[in-house]
Amino acid sequence: MDVAMIGTGYVGLVSGACFSEFGHQVVCVDKDESKIAALREGRMPIYEPGLDALVERNVRAGRLRFTTDLAAAVGQADAVFIAVGTPSRRGDGEADLSYVFAAAEEIGRALAGYTVVVTKSTVPVGTGRQVEKVIRGVRPDAAFDVASNPEFLREGSAIEDFMRPDRVVAGTSAERAREVMRELYRPLFLIETPVLFTSLETSELIKYAANTFLATKITFINEMADLCEKVGADVHDVARGIGLDGRIGRKFLHAGPGYGGSCFPKDTRALVGTAERFGAPCRIVETVVAVNDARKRQMAEKVVAACGGSVKGCAIAVLGVTFKPNTDDMRESPSLDILPALQAAGATIRAFDPEGMTEARKLLDNIQWCGDAYDAMTGADAVVIVTEWNQFRALSLERMRKLLKRPVMVDLRNIYLPSEMAAAGFDYHCIGRPYLPPAGSGPSA
Repeated sequence: MDVAMIGTGYVGLVSGACFSEFGHQVVCVDKDESKIAALREGRMPIYEPGLDALVERNVRAGRLRFTTDLAAAVGQADAVFIAVGTPSRRGDGEADLSYVFAAAEEIGRALAGYTVVVTKSTVPVGTGRQVEKVIRGVRPDAAFDVASNPEFLREGSAIEDFMRPDRVVAGTSAERAREVMRELYRPLFLIETPVLFTSLETSELIKYAANTFLATKITFINEMADLCEKVGADVHDVARGIGLDGRIGRKFLHAGPGYGGSCFPKDTRALVGTAERFGAPCRIVETVVAVNDARKRQMAEKVVAACGGSVKGCAIAVLGVTFKPNTDDMRESPSLDILPALQAAGATIRAFDPEGMTEARKLLDNIQWCGDAYDAMTGADAVVIVTEWNQFRALSLERMRKLLKRPVMVDLRNIYLPSEMAAAGFDYHCIGRPYLPPAGSGPSA
């Protein structure tokens, strides 16, 4: 099938490349001429493992192209996906749909023959109906149907998520549109992927409900971690003990500094706004948003406490600044709250991230960016792990002790064992696990 993907951001580029891998003819469209030029040269605008090779392979095979000409791409397409940004609006936190509606208007003018227009962007309930009105307003005679096809891609493993998803959700009441969606995802039928057809509104809500539920699980285990620290329990064992219950599940029960990224913060706020607008407030979700926002700020306080109650004049080594590993995405990362708070408390920051420093430089001021983890720790008073990149999991403890002024580690991702860190002489602070004094510190430690 011929596919036009409007928007070459994270969702659009990954989805377009994966559809071409399925064998479809895909044209990815963007207004940014420099981005399109870079993509044609094989330079990716985002870091996602395997994406550059996937794009290169399908461009070489002639199945994937990039253009700024929306009209030409839409005119020959069987399906047009809207994958533009829906950032949170200032003030109310709801999704800004201006890019979606602008794309819909351009698509409407360019339609030629029956086409399925699919919202791939994360959009509030009712957006599909509005997209239909926008298109019908500029082209009353057009033959088209609107469908919703939310994405469930995790940054860092997006290609695998697209190729082997838990499920595909497609919202449309038109049988002709359903046939197009079945054909687009036909390769997944061969591996018996569940494909759920719903109404437009149901599909739109599924996306928000899924992300909000996962954000709630993260927030719940973070609050349990705080309780564990007070009572002397171990949050890892708590998570394992409840996660083995099939009704709960083990995923997203990892205590840490709070969720971030492009989806959870934006989608939880947008769902709160939608619920309020329709008179069905979601109090649990409201609390999740408030607790998560506060948690990021509390992590800076945890670092200060680990440093003896003050970081004034201290150099703090920070390992990882992206919201998660295997991405360069800085959106809503806990580091954006933690690092400025430490600076405000008088600390200087020496930081390293394997992929995120280019983006981080745009958002964080007065940071000493370092060449690697050991460089960041050289002469620092403490080290803080913010992002659990694999290369931080097996650092030489002996070398770290020699580089740090004091053997103080604040591990916000729990990637080290308290017993091993204490035995190595580290003053080790983590999330939701009992504190063990460093070896040789004496009974008063």
